[in-house]
Amino acid sequence: MPADYNGTWDMVSSDNIDGYMVALDVNFAMRKIASMLKPQKVIKQDGDSFTFQTICSVLKYECSFKIGEEFEEVTKGMDNRKCQSVVNWDNDKLVCVQKGEKKNRGWTHWIEGDDLHLELTCESQVCKQVFKRT
Repeated sequence: MPADYNGTWDMVSSDNIDGYMVALDVNFAMRKIASMLKPQKVIKQDGDSFTFQTICSVLKYECSFKIGEEFEEVTKGMDNRKCQSVVNWDNDKLVCVQKGEKKNRGWTHWIEGDDLHLELTCESQVCKQVFKRT
């Protein structure tokens, strides 16, 4: 049985968000603003169907998907690019591959205890974030 991702999660740490955003060609001012934000994630899971909301003071981003089904994603609030994304299970991890202008782009979520881990990748950059279940 896959992990239960349902819940509200508050960010507690973020490592290398600036390097990740440089790889996405995000401008300096936006990188500085983003580095100060502590977003909250709200995840709704119904079997293999998911809705992820990322909420902070200046942005609300929502993404809905079903495991194994490719979908068009616009990365609003980050670099605003369109990409073709697909999310699959890797044991209890959710692994997303995003195909578009940038190479080696995607993310991985997994749960350890009450912590939700997120690794964001783009080209050679990896941003690691940890969220705590509220």
